[in-house]
Amino acid sequence: MKNRKFRDRGIIRKRMYIILSMLALVFFILVLRLSYIMIFKSNEYSAKAIEQWTSEIKISARRGKILDTNGVELAVSANVYRVDFDLNAIRAYLQRKYNDAQKYTAISKQIADAVGISEDDVLKKLRYKLPSGANAGSATLIRRIEKDPADKVKALNISGVMVSADTKRYYPNNNFLAQVIGTTNVDGVGLGGIELQYNNDLSGVAGMRIAELDAKRNSELPYAISKFTAPVDGKDVTLTIDEKMQEFAEKAATIAMTNNKAKGASVMIMNVKNGEILAMANKPDFNPNNPYDGAENFEGATSSDKIQKMWRNHLVSDSFECGSIFKVITASAGVEEGVADVGEKYTCGGATNVLGTTIHCWKTSGHGTQAFPEILQNSCNVGFIELGKKIGKEKLNEYIKKFGFGKVSGVDLPGEAKGIVKKTEAISDVDLATISFGQTDTVNPVQYMAAFSAVGNNGTWIQPHIMKEVSHVDENGKRVVDKEFQPTTKQVISADTAKRVRSALELVVTKGSAKQAQVEGYRIGGKTGTAQKVNPATGRYYDDKRYISSFAAMAPIDDPQIAIFITIDEPSAGAYYAGVICTPIGHILFTDIFNYMGSKINHEDTASLAKSIVIPDVRGQKVEDGKKALKALNLDVEISGEGEYITDIKPLPGCTVKEGTKINVALGSASNYNKDVTVPDIIGYTKPQVEQVFKDIGLESEFQGDGVVESSSIKPGETVKKGSKIKCVLAVDDDLGD
Repeated sequence: MKNRKFRDRGIIRKRMYIILSMLALVFFILVLRLSYIMIFKSNEYSAKAIEQWTSEIKISARRGKILDTNGVELAVSANVYRVDFDLNAIRAYLQRKYNDAQKYTAISKQIADAVGISEDDVLKKLRYKLPSGANAGSATLIRRIEKDPADKVKALNISGVMVSADTKRYYPNNNFLAQVIGTTNVDGVGLGGIELQYNNDLSGVAGMRIAELDAKRNSELPYAISKFTAPVDGKDVTLTIDEKMQEFAEKAATIAMTNNKAKGASVMIMNVKNGEILAMANKPDFNPNNPYDGAENFEGATSSDKIQKMWRNHLVSDSFECGSIFKVITASAGVEEGVADVGEKYTCGGATNVLGTTIHCWKTSGHGTQAFPEILQNSCNVGFIELGKKIGKEKLNEYIKKFGFGKVSGVDLPGEAKGIVKKTEAISDVDLATISFGQTDTVNPVQYMAAFSAVGNNGTWIQPHIMKEVSHVDENGKRVVDKEFQPTTKQVISADTAKRVRSALELVVTKGSAKQAQVEGYRIGGKTGTAQKVNPATGRYYDDKRYISSFAAMAPIDDPQIAIFITIDEPSAGAYYAGVICTPIGHILFTDIFNYMGSKINHEDTASLAKSIVIPDVRGQKVEDGKKALKALNLDVEISGEGEYITDIKPLPGCTVKEGTKINVALGSASNYNKDVTVPDIIGYTKPQVEQVFKDIGLESEFQGDGVVESSSIKPGETVKKGSKIKCVLAVDDDLGD
């Protein structure tokens, strides 16, 4: 009996241990599960809980403006409206009015008709579910609608259908500056250009309204306001772009593309002194108000590829072998290293041989023997091959990198191409020869313009940029500047080297390939370049010889203020040399710029940009007629003596002076006046130009040859008698090739 009792107690104890162990295991599992839920699933379940008892509605911030340097609006946010659904209030409204919370069709058609969308789209939003499958608390029906449909929705007076202010991005000038400004998506997020680059500044901070719901989520009072955060409007971005300059660039790019039946054309204007980009135009372009229209006209395997091609800013995102415009860099390196412009001579017979490879000059008959300024003036490939050899690959590559090639310039626009600079150790003698005159290495136009402007800025390279400042208006209505662009700078060559290279660049315009870019009375320096395009698929030049023609120039050459860059992609109207097709566009562009700057800036700032005037002969004229003629040329007049007629003027007729120069006018009798005149500098003038100048000062002309004036029988600046005949030798314009 005793044994049985012990046995029963042992069985009971054993069973208790088993039960307790099972309970402990269950408890342990529950603890593990609870820990897992609380630690690992906390965020997920919290989010589900929050979405079930709150209703969240986002309130958009007004996107900041994009302005030109003078405050002209280039991109603004227009006042429009949005329609949102408070679905809990709508369900309560339907249940109260129709006794059926699912009778969405009772209101869907009214809303659809008011807004102008399909009823199915309205029903989808009314029946919107949370990711968990529960009924959603809110949904956005439509954004950026005009006032008329918004008023119609308000008039329906449906509880839970909310109409509030919204913003829509609007570009007042349509295609103007399109690739630079960029565009935004439907939610106001930047997709390209400035809109993308400065999206964080422009966007502002969205506001939020969070409402608490009751347990049923559909009561007549579905929420009480628990949190409201007002939106913070975006900041304004002011660009360095000058609207007028941009107009000139847009016009020039359109003419360049149209006249040459080109694939595209781009134009840039830069302030040499501070790196500010004043204009940047690409053709063809697009309208940011309808940013997807027209993409079918562009190349691309997919619609996305075509859109990206249409939006592409070629001046920033494309790199290319720039051809002879690169000779400016080689020339600068040669002068700085003391191997160029030291009295040396270069001999060009039309070609040269480098390790068994024959490399031709663009002028196959050759340029003969030339001094340093002449190889730049004539854009002589053979001359630059000789110069490149003197510099050496190590030093040349050192200057190439100093001038900023092979890495991004840091321009504040998205998608900048780095370009390709061959490593020094990989450069062969043939590579050194081709690099010296603009082949092999690739650059993007902004990189090149920064380097070119450094020559104009006495050797100081400045980071190119397009943002001037970011600002906002405070609660007192005062504009506050939040940040300004601070460009980096570096000295790449000496001021003396820069000045000597600029002198050679002026010869390119007065005597070389850029003669058609001349603007009478202004000193311009520049360089043309015609480069064969490389097929990206093969890495070799296109078999059908496609070209990019470019022209870079600056003015006034003694103290440059403005630099321009023109590039024409695949011209197909016959001519393709930059000296033939780019320089006339440069003349148009510079003419517009000079006229604008002369009226925009005060005289002190524009003294170096003032137009040069050849003083006409007004002697023998009545005082009022002579004064009128001189003042029409923007010359100041100071009268001395008495009489009805002008008998003498100082400086003499034929002298070249700047606008605003004081002309001393002496009065007396008409029968006795000074007959001396000064022979003007007519080198580089065409025959009609010479005839007009000589007519104004009373000289006769005799011409020999065709083209532009290469020399004259009497040197400029000498004094001769009125009526003297000057023999002018014209040179055939056969050096526009590069």
